[in-house]
Amino acid sequence: MLIYILIACDRLDEKQEKKLKQNLPALQAALQGYADEYAANKVVLINECESGDCEDWQLGISQPVKKPLHLNPPVNLFNSLAEQYDIDCEVGYIEDDAREAVSYFGKHEGRGEAFLIAEYLGL
Repeated sequence: MLIYILIACDRLDEKQEKKLKQNLPALQAALQGYADEYAANKVVLINECESGDCEDWQLGISQPVKKPLHLNPPVNLFNSLAEQYDIDCEVGYIEDDAREAVSYFGKHEGRGEAFLIAEYLGL
């Protein structure tokens, strides 16, 4: 199954948008580092942040997973980013190039749990 985890860039208030824009380089660097570290696992960086409007941004990763255990590294990464940068995240699966969200987690939504996310994904 191909999953994705994105930083929630939509429905932010003005203060959250400003903070996200300020932290964008650090977030991109952290995600690029993760993608490089797990390149053998076919992790792909999703980095579509060209628009001046955060609402249009797509920032995160996609990767294939076969077992719930495979969700631990990306969920742990996004939990730490959520805590550090005051963000929320969206997780779901990709089928026929379309993304389908199954859960949200992060600073405001609550810590992500790999086991529960695996259940939502049907792993």
